Amino acid sequence: MLIQLNFKSGKPVYLQVVDQVKAAAASGALRAGEPLPSIRPLAEQLRVNRNTVAKAYTELEGQGVIETIAGRGCFLKENNSPFRKDIRLKMVAEEIDAAIVQAHHLRVENEDFLDLVKERLEVFEQTNKANEARAKE
Repeated sequence: MLIQLNFKSGKPVYLQVVDQVKAAAASGALRAGEPLPSIRPLAEQLRVNRNTVAKAYTELEGQGVIETIAGRGCFLKENNSPFRKDIRLKMVAEEIDAAIVQAHHLRVENEDFLDLVKERLEVFEQTNKANEARAKE
């Protein structure tokens, strides 16, 4: 799993790590039961403080994405969210709202925005299928 940080994005580094782990899990690039890199080596690789990676892992564990097994490390959990459906939908709605605000400020037309969403969903599905096919090989 390759994590790339953008220190100029304005988004906290630990949230960038969280988002990329979640994206890797959603796309199938990271599978349930697969170990995540240990905190210290990942921090060294990313050139960030260990506490930053630890904070990202704590956030992922709180969201039910990973689990920590004492003495063994952190592992991706099965794709079973600990949140109720209404909570999951609210969390996604908040992300969509942020994207809508960003599109508004960038003066992206509604139709273009919706076309882009459809396009990104298709790319996501294709990537997911490709990762599943690789896993079967």
